[in-house]
Amino acid sequence: MRGFNMRLILLTFLVFISCPISILFATPGEQTVERTQRSGWVALPSPFGADLFQGNFAKGTFDELNADYRIMPGDRITVQLWGARNFDSVLEVDARGNLFLPEVGPVAVAGRKHADLGQLVRDKVQTVYKKNVEVYTNLLNTQPVAVFVTGYVAKPGRYAGGATDSVLFYLDLAGGVDAERGSYRNIKIIRNGEVLERVDLYPFILEGFLPRPRLEDGDIILVGERGAGVLAQGEVRHPSRFEFPVDAAISGQQLTALASVLNRVSHASIIGTREGAPFNSYLPLSEFINLKLEDGDKVQFLADIPGDTIMVAAKGAIVGASHYPVHKSTRFLELLKNIPVEPELANLNGIHIRRKSVAEKQKAALNDALSRLEQSSLTATSQSVDAADIRVREAELISKFVEKARTIQPDGTVVVGYKGELTDIYLEDGDVIVIPAKSDVILVAGEVMMPQAVVYRPDRDLDDYISGAGGYTDRANKRKLLVVKPNGEVLQARDSDLSAGDQLLILPKFDTKNMQVLKDISQILYQIAVAAKVVLDL
Repeated sequence: MRGFNMRLILLTFLVFISCPISILFATPGEQTVERTQRSGWVALPSPFGADLFQGNFAKGTFDELNADYRIMPGDRITVQLWGARNFDSVLEVDARGNLFLPEVGPVAVAGRKHADLGQLVRDKVQTVYKKNVEVYTNLLNTQPVAVFVTGYVAKPGRYAGGATDSVLFYLDLAGGVDAERGSYRNIKIIRNGEVLERVDLYPFILEGFLPRPRLEDGDIILVGERGAGVLAQGEVRHPSRFEFPVDAAISGQQLTALASVLNRVSHASIIGTREGAPFNSYLPLSEFINLKLEDGDKVQFLADIPGDTIMVAAKGAIVGASHYPVHKSTRFLELLKNIPVEPELANLNGIHIRRKSVAEKQKAALNDALSRLEQSSLTATSQSVDAADIRVREAELISKFVEKARTIQPDGTVVVGYKGELTDIYLEDGDVIVIPAKSDVILVAGEVMMPQAVVYRPDRDLDDYISGAGGYTDRANKRKLLVVKPNGEVLQARDSDLSAGDQLLILPKFDTKNMQVLKDISQILYQIAVAAKVVLDL
């Protein structure tokens, strides 16, 4: 029973450490997003414009002391006179829009530009003092206004700011447009029950155009309900949910322009509803642009026309270009004839190909083997308390080994040479033809005392090279000696003749009474050696 409890505790611990902390302590909504990302599902893009309101517009109100600012009641202005008449005071624009100067009278300044203020006061003063009076004015501050922000925003309320602050400033103070319910294209500025201005944020995002009405105390910014929406995904620069004005016809042309489809797009997949029934269509882009879209449509833009050419690279002892655009039906030997090499340095017997599709399959096979290993180690039974303790320590070791092994990236080697003959295979996009340089050493790696390169000599055998690297470690598996040939072949070292440029890999051994775990680890170590040409420590 105690052994069972120990295994249960270990299993719980391993599940805990394998789960990101962000998921354990996240809110239910955040957990859903995290699970979506981890499971490979594609999360829906956010509405176009949702990244506008991150607090940057609300960081500070504009002081409005610019030449075009129009003076309002409540503004405070410094007025100084000197010469035949001395006067120095701070005056406030009254409710009628006047600035009252003693012995001069009221000066109507409301609605006038800040740039005209000095001349306006000067002209009024000179109606009383004809000569020898100089005038200086300075607008100290502006009168703040309180604007109501309501509708579909995160935090409706009454917010203070400047009269010429933009609608973005007030929306940002209110937490921005509600991304799920609010409209980015139907925003009204209302004064005394009438619509003063209609604001569409799309022109601001795309072209930098934004209406800037002068706001007054008591104005209302009303964010309307989100209009018809179409989702654009796939080969686009702006994957988003795009909103369209209510009752407006939505064409494929409009959506492609807003989403900014990439040049390689050839088709569009449309999923939606028409007359209450599911609707699906797959159209060439030339036909899609004339299609009428409906609210709720989901459009996936695809590059679905394969090209006639692929790109193949070459590396190693070459003297020419390293990349070759070739026809997709090109074979290996046909291209190899056109790759100039360094005749004195190139090892033509070591030519091989590194292929992305092979690397992906090797990675998938490795991950499957690691998952089986984890399952075997966690479900192993124990007959005694001591055995259970051993299983716990063994499982911890295997967990660390699995974590390290998952970081291994296979190189996708395709062996195309056998006994001096090259196989003429079709090339794939992204292939790398490797023409290695000649080498005079044998690299000894893995479970030896001093992994290093040992100079090749024809009179030396396998044991000589291992001795040259300091001999075996205590953890060496002397029955698992592999040799990696320059052409990518991986062979049993004791059954092969060694030559210059070879790599010796001495795998580790793992002591366990669980035969299934031993088999799985041995298989994984061999897979890693073949796929990545490295020895992974346990």
